[in-house]
Amino acid sequence: MRAKALVMSMSVVLLATVAGSPSAFAQKAKTGGAEYGSPPPTVAKPIIEGAQAKLVNGVAHAPASAPAAVQQAIWAANTIITKPYRYGGGHRKGFKDTGYDCSGTISVALNGAGVLDSPLDSSSFMRWGEAGKGEWITVYTNPGHAFVVIAGLRLDTSAAGDPGGRKGPRWRPALRSTRGFRARHPEGL
Repeated sequence: MRAKALVMSMSVVLLATVAGSPSAFAQKAKTGGAEYGSPPPTVAKPIIEGAQAKLVNGVAHAPASAPAAVQQAIWAANTIITKPYRYGGGHRKGFKDTGYDCSGTISVALNGAGVLDSPLDSSSFMRWGEAGKGEWITVYTNPGHAFVVIAGLRLDTSAAGDPGGRKGPRWRPALRSTRGFRARHPEGL
């Protein structure tokens, strides 16, 4: 009986502490219900030492020395690399779709980096950001196609230069010719 009373009084103290603490409430809200014993959902955010991203089993590992925005761009792109190519895909509000075209794929990555608020098409990317190659992120674009190189890895829906020939948004193992493309980059990256 004494143990039951002790457990009840400890529960009341704990409940009062959590209920009265705004920071505890905010923490619970951020975890999406972890207070009920369910762990928050996790998204893989692979990191590799150095300044160059690395492709491992089709998934890009962000370089540890890259700015956080670059790492976030890589991880955002990783969430769509198994999706199929779909013309006009990725241009919905929120960047969520069942398939992605070239510019929709780039838009997802740049939104992850925090440098793009709404999706753009390949022609619009020709005027986006700053002219020339970036230090970490470079968008290569023309009126008909666009791809991006992030920390040395190419994200592209075109299988050009990819021995696997897979279509759709993928990290590609090799760079491709940039002839006929305009290079653009986000400010500071």
